Amino acid sequence: MFTHTATICFALTSAMACFSSSAVAQRIASDPLPELEGVEIIERLNERVPMDLEFINETGEVVRFGDFFEDGKPVILTLNYYTCPQLCHLTLNGLLDGLMGVEWTAGQEFQVVTISINPEEGPEQAMAFKNRYLRGYDREGADWHFLCDKDDNARKLADAVGYGYRYVPETGEYAHSSSIKFITPSGRISRYMNDVMFESRDLRFALVESSQGTIGSPMDRFLLLTCFSYDPNSNSYIPVAWKVMRTGGAITVIVVALALLILWWRGSAAEGSSNKHKRPDVQVANA
Repeated sequence: MFTHTATICFALTSAMACFSSSAVAQRIASDPLPELEGVEIIERLNERVPMDLEFINETGEVVRFGDFFEDGKPVILTLNYYTCPQLCHLTLNGLLDGLMGVEWTAGQEFQVVTISINPEEGPEQAMAFKNRYLRGYDREGADWHFLCDKDDNARKLADAVGYGYRYVPETGEYAHSSSIKFITPSGRISRYMNDVMFESRDLRFALVESSQGTIGSPMDRFLLLTCFSYDPNSNSYIPVAWKVMRTGGAITVIVVALALLILWWRGSAAEGSSNKHKRPDVQVANA
Protein backbone atom coordinates (compact mmCIF):
# COMPACT_ATOMS: atom_id res chain seq x y z
CA MET A 1 0.00 0.00 0.00
CA PHE A 2 2.78 2.43 0.94
CA THR A 3 4.73 1.53 -2.21
CA HIS A 4 1.70 2.16 -4.40
CA THR A 5 1.08 5.49 -2.66
CA ALA A 6 4.69 6.53 -3.04
CA THR A 7 4.52 5.65 -6.73
CA ILE A 8 1.44 7.83 -7.22
CA CYS A 9 2.95 10.73 -5.31
CA PHE A 10 6.23 10.42 -7.20
CA ALA A 11 4.38 10.37 -10.52
CA LEU A 12 2.33 13.38 -9.54
CA THR A 13 5.35 15.33 -8.35
CA SER A 14 7.29 14.44 -11.50
CA ALA A 15 4.38 15.47 -13.68
CA MET A 16 4.11 18.77 -11.87
CA ALA A 17 7.77 19.45 -12.52
CA CYS A 18 7.51 18.64 -16.22
CA PHE A 19 4.16 20.07 -17.20
CA SER A 20 2.69 23.48 -16.45
CA SER A 21 -0.12 25.58 -17.86
CA SER A 22 0.97 28.35 -20.19
CA ALA A 23 -2.45 29.92 -20.82
CA VAL A 24 -5.80 30.23 -19.19
CA ALA A 25 -7.77 26.95 -19.11
CA GLN A 26 -4.87 24.92 -20.52
CA ARG A 27 -4.24 21.44 -19.21
CA ILE A 28 -1.00 20.46 -17.57
CA ALA A 29 -0.75 17.37 -19.74
CA SER A 30 -2.71 16.56 -22.84
CA ASP A 31 -2.29 12.82 -22.45
CA PRO A 32 -1.95 12.09 -18.72
CA LEU A 33 -0.61 8.89 -17.22
CA PRO A 34 -3.22 6.50 -15.78
CA GLU A 35 -2.26 7.65 -12.27
CA LEU A 36 -3.03 11.23 -13.33
CA GLU A 37 -6.44 10.59 -14.86
CA GLY A 38 -8.82 13.16 -13.39
CA VAL A 39 -5.91 14.87 -11.68
CA GLU A 40 -5.29 18.03 -13.62
CA ILE A 41 -5.03 21.75 -13.14
CA ILE A 42 -7.01 23.99 -15.44
CA GLU A 43 -5.92 27.55 -14.82
CA ARG A 44 -8.89 29.87 -14.57
CA LEU A 45 -7.02 33.15 -14.29
CA ASN A 46 -9.12 36.24 -13.55
CA GLU A 47 -12.23 34.16 -12.87
CA ARG A 48 -14.20 34.72 -9.67
CA VAL A 49 -14.30 32.13 -6.92
CA PRO A 50 -17.60 31.37 -5.13
CA MET A 51 -17.62 33.33 -1.89
CA ASP A 52 -20.76 31.84 -0.35
CA LEU A 53 -19.42 28.28 0.09
CA GLU A 54 -19.41 27.16 3.72
CA PHE A 55 -16.73 25.16 5.53
CA ILE A 56 -15.93 24.06 9.08
CA ASN A 57 -12.98 25.76 10.76
CA GLU A 58 -10.53 24.40 13.34
CA THR A 59 -12.88 25.09 16.24
CA GLY A 60 -15.91 23.49 14.62
CA GLU A 61 -17.57 26.74 13.55
CA VAL A 62 -19.21 27.25 10.17
CA VAL A 63 -17.43 29.89 8.09
CA ARG A 64 -17.92 31.27 4.59
CA PHE A 65 -15.05 31.30 2.16
CA GLY A 66 -15.82 34.97 1.59
CA ASP A 67 -15.12 35.71 5.27
CA PHE A 68 -11.39 35.59 4.54
CA PHE A 69 -11.65 38.46 2.06
CA GLU A 70 -13.50 40.92 4.27
CA ASP A 71 -10.31 42.71 5.33
CA GLY A 72 -9.45 43.51 1.71
CA LYS A 73 -6.27 41.41 1.64
CA PRO A 74 -5.14 38.80 -0.91
CA VAL A 75 -5.57 35.11 -0.12
CA ILE A 76 -3.27 32.15 -0.77
CA LEU A 77 -5.47 29.07 -1.20
CA THR A 78 -4.29 25.47 -0.93
CA LEU A 79 -6.43 22.37 -1.36
CA ASN A 80 -4.98 19.40 0.51
CA TYR A 81 -6.01 16.80 3.04
CA TYR A 82 -4.64 16.16 6.48
CA THR A 83 -4.09 12.41 6.25
CA CYS A 84 -2.21 12.65 2.95
CA PRO A 85 0.89 10.46 3.23
CA GLN A 86 3.29 12.71 1.35
CA LEU A 87 2.44 15.26 -1.32
CA CYS A 88 0.31 17.59 0.84
CA HIS A 89 3.07 17.77 3.42
CA LEU A 90 5.60 18.61 0.71
CA THR A 91 3.36 21.39 -0.60
CA LEU A 92 2.61 22.92 2.79
CA ASN A 93 6.20 22.59 3.97
CA GLY A 94 7.38 24.24 0.77
CA LEU A 95 4.91 27.07 1.26
CA LEU A 96 6.00 27.50 4.88
CA ASP A 97 9.68 27.63 3.87
CA GLY A 98 8.91 30.28 1.24
CA LEU A 99 6.80 32.38 3.61
CA MET A 100 9.63 32.45 6.13
CA GLY A 101 11.56 34.70 3.74
CA VAL A 102 8.64 37.08 3.07
CA GLU A 103 8.63 40.12 5.35
CA TRP A 104 4.84 40.32 5.43
CA THR A 105 2.96 38.10 7.85
CA ALA A 106 0.18 35.64 7.07
CA GLY A 107 -2.97 36.74 8.85
CA GLN A 108 -1.98 40.39 8.69
CA GLU A 109 -0.96 41.60 5.23
CA PHE A 110 -2.47 38.52 3.54
CA GLN A 111 -4.39 35.36 4.38
CA VAL A 112 -3.49 31.70 3.91
CA VAL A 113 -6.39 29.24 3.72
CA THR A 114 -5.93 25.46 3.52
CA ILE A 115 -9.05 23.37 2.86
CA SER A 116 -9.28 19.61 3.17
CA ILE A 117 -10.68 17.76 0.16
CA ASN A 118 -11.42 14.73 2.34
CA PRO A 119 -14.99 14.98 3.72
CA GLU A 120 -14.14 12.48 6.48
CA GLU A 121 -11.67 14.82 8.18
CA GLY A 122 -12.74 17.00 11.10
CA PRO A 123 -11.78 20.05 13.15
CA GLU A 124 -9.40 18.11 15.39
CA GLN A 125 -7.15 17.26 12.45
CA ALA A 126 -7.43 20.81 11.14
CA MET A 127 -6.41 22.23 14.52
CA ALA A 128 -3.46 19.85 14.74
CA PHE A 129 -2.21 21.12 11.37
CA LYS A 130 -2.83 24.74 12.36
CA ASN A 131 -0.79 24.35 15.54
CA ARG A 132 2.00 22.56 13.71
CA TYR A 133 2.42 25.13 10.96
CA LEU A 134 1.97 28.19 13.16
CA ARG A 135 4.60 26.76 15.46
CA GLY A 136 6.92 26.28 12.50
CA TYR A 137 6.11 29.75 11.15
CA ASP A 138 6.88 31.28 14.55
CA ARG A 139 5.76 34.77 13.54
CA GLU A 140 4.10 37.10 16.03
CA GLY A 141 0.47 37.84 15.17
CA ALA A 142 0.41 35.22 12.40
CA ASP A 143 -2.59 33.12 11.41
CA TRP A 144 -3.11 30.26 8.97
CA HIS A 145 -6.62 28.94 8.46
CA PHE A 146 -7.22 25.19 8.16
CA LEU A 147 -10.75 24.21 7.17
CA CYS A 148 -12.79 21.04 6.71
CA ASP A 149 -15.28 20.15 4.02
CA LYS A 150 -19.00 20.81 4.40
CA ASP A 151 -21.74 19.66 2.00
CA ASP A 152 -19.12 18.73 -0.63
CA ASN A 153 -18.17 22.40 -0.96
CA ALA A 154 -14.49 21.51 -1.24
CA ARG A 155 -15.29 19.82 -4.56
CA LYS A 156 -17.26 22.86 -5.70
CA LEU A 157 -14.41 25.20 -4.85
CA ALA A 158 -11.88 22.88 -6.48
CA ASP A 159 -13.93 22.84 -9.67
CA ALA A 160 -14.15 26.63 -9.60
CA VAL A 161 -10.37 27.02 -9.40
CA GLY A 162 -9.66 24.17 -11.84
CA TYR A 163 -8.09 21.81 -9.32
CA GLY A 164 -8.67 18.17 -10.20
CA TYR A 165 -8.48 15.27 -7.77
CA ARG A 166 -10.08 11.86 -7.31
CA TYR A 167 -10.54 9.28 -4.60
CA VAL A 168 -8.63 6.00 -5.03
CA PRO A 169 -10.70 3.19 -3.41
CA GLU A 170 -7.82 0.70 -3.56
CA THR A 171 -5.71 2.82 -1.22
CA GLY A 172 -8.33 4.91 0.55
CA GLU A 173 -6.37 7.99 -0.50
CA TYR A 174 -6.71 10.86 -2.97
CA ALA A 175 -4.79 11.30 -6.19
CA HIS A 176 -4.07 14.99 -6.61
CA SER A 177 -1.40 17.43 -7.69
CA SER A 178 0.48 20.19 -5.91
CA SER A 179 -0.65 23.76 -6.42
CA ILE A 180 -1.25 27.00 -4.58
CA LYS A 181 -3.51 29.75 -5.86
CA PHE A 182 -3.41 33.50 -5.29
CA ILE A 183 -6.77 35.26 -5.11
CA THR A 184 -7.32 39.00 -5.17
CA PRO A 185 -9.31 40.86 -2.48
CA SER A 186 -12.16 41.06 -4.99
CA GLY A 187 -12.20 37.27 -5.33
CA ARG A 188 -10.49 36.74 -8.69
CA ILE A 189 -7.76 34.18 -9.32
CA SER A 190 -4.56 36.04 -10.15
CA ARG A 191 -1.83 33.38 -10.11
CA TYR A 192 -1.15 29.63 -9.88
CA MET A 193 2.08 28.11 -8.63
CA ASN A 194 2.10 24.41 -9.44
CA ASP A 195 5.01 23.02 -7.48
CA VAL A 196 6.12 21.85 -4.04
CA MET A 197 8.83 24.47 -3.57
CA PHE A 198 8.19 28.20 -3.57
CA GLU A 199 10.87 30.86 -3.55
CA SER A 200 10.27 33.77 -1.21
CA ARG A 201 10.78 36.28 -4.03
CA ASP A 202 8.15 34.53 -6.15
CA LEU A 203 5.65 34.50 -3.29
CA ARG A 204 6.31 38.18 -2.70
CA PHE A 205 5.77 39.12 -6.35
CA ALA A 206 2.61 36.99 -6.57
CA LEU A 207 1.22 38.65 -3.44
CA VAL A 208 1.99 42.09 -4.85
CA GLU A 209 0.18 41.15 -8.08
CA SER A 210 -2.84 39.77 -6.28
CA SER A 211 -3.05 42.49 -3.63
CA GLN A 212 -4.43 45.12 -6.04
CA GLY A 213 -2.15 47.69 -4.47
CA THR A 214 -2.81 46.91 -0.79
CA ILE A 215 0.71 45.58 -0.10
CA GLY A 216 4.12 45.95 -1.65
CA SER A 217 6.48 48.84 -2.18
CA PRO A 218 6.65 51.07 -5.27
CA MET A 219 9.88 49.24 -6.13
CA ASP A 220 8.03 45.88 -6.10
CA ARG A 221 5.47 47.23 -8.55
CA PHE A 222 8.19 48.88 -10.64
CA LEU A 223 10.12 45.59 -10.96
CA LEU A 224 6.98 43.67 -11.95
CA LEU A 225 6.08 46.31 -14.50
CA THR A 226 9.52 46.80 -15.99
CA CYS A 227 11.59 43.64 -15.49
CA PHE A 228 9.86 40.48 -14.24
CA SER A 229 7.07 38.23 -15.51
CA TYR A 230 5.80 34.88 -14.27
CA ASP A 231 7.09 31.93 -16.29
CA PRO A 232 4.77 28.89 -15.87
CA ASN A 233 7.43 26.56 -17.24
CA SER A 234 9.80 27.34 -14.40
CA ASN A 235 7.06 28.23 -11.89
CA SER A 236 8.97 31.38 -11.11
CA TYR A 237 9.22 35.09 -11.86
CA ILE A 238 12.09 35.70 -14.26
CA PRO A 239 13.57 38.76 -15.99
CA VAL A 240 11.98 39.20 -19.40
CA ALA A 241 14.23 40.46 -22.19
CA TRP A 242 11.68 42.75 -23.84
CA LYS A 243 10.75 44.33 -20.52
CA VAL A 244 14.40 44.91 -19.64
CA MET A 245 15.12 46.32 -23.11
CA ARG A 246 12.06 48.57 -22.92
CA THR A 247 13.11 49.84 -19.52
CA GLY A 248 16.69 50.31 -20.65
CA GLY A 249 15.50 52.22 -23.70
CA ALA A 250 13.28 54.45 -21.59
CA ILE A 251 16.12 55.15 -19.17
CA THR A 252 18.43 55.96 -22.10
CA VAL A 253 15.90 58.44 -23.51
CA ILE A 254 15.51 60.07 -20.10
CA VAL A 255 19.29 60.32 -19.59
CA VAL A 256 19.84 61.80 -23.06
CA ALA A 257 16.97 64.26 -22.53
CA LEU A 258 18.42 65.35 -19.18
CA ALA A 259 21.89 65.73 -20.70
CA LEU A 260 20.51 67.89 -23.51
CA LEU A 261 18.52 69.93 -21.00
CA ILE A 262 21.64 70.52 -18.89
CA LEU A 263 23.68 71.52 -21.96
CA TRP A 264 20.91 73.89 -23.06
CA TRP A 265 20.68 75.41 -19.59
CA ARG A 266 24.44 75.88 -19.36
CA GLY A 267 24.51 77.39 -22.84
CA SER A 268 21.70 79.78 -21.97
CA ALA A 269 23.39 80.76 -18.72
CA ALA A 270 26.73 81.38 -20.49
CA GLU A 271 25.05 83.46 -23.20
CA GLY A 272 23.22 85.51 -20.60
CA SER A 273 26.44 86.15 -18.70
CA SER A 274 28.23 87.19 -21.90
CA ASN A 275 25.49 89.65 -22.80
CA LYS A 276 25.55 91.11 -19.31
CA HIS A 277 29.27 91.90 -19.57
CA LYS A 278 28.85 93.51 -23.01
CA ARG A 279 26.18 96.05 -21.98
CA PRO A 280 28.52 98.48 -20.12
CA ASP A 281 30.83 98.70 -23.17
CA VAL A 282 27.89 99.66 -25.35
CA GLN A 283 26.83 102.39 -22.91
CA VAL A 284 30.36 103.92 -22.80
CA ALA A 285 30.51 104.00 -26.58
CA ASN A 286 27.20 105.86 -26.78
CA ALA A 287 28.39 108.34 -24.25
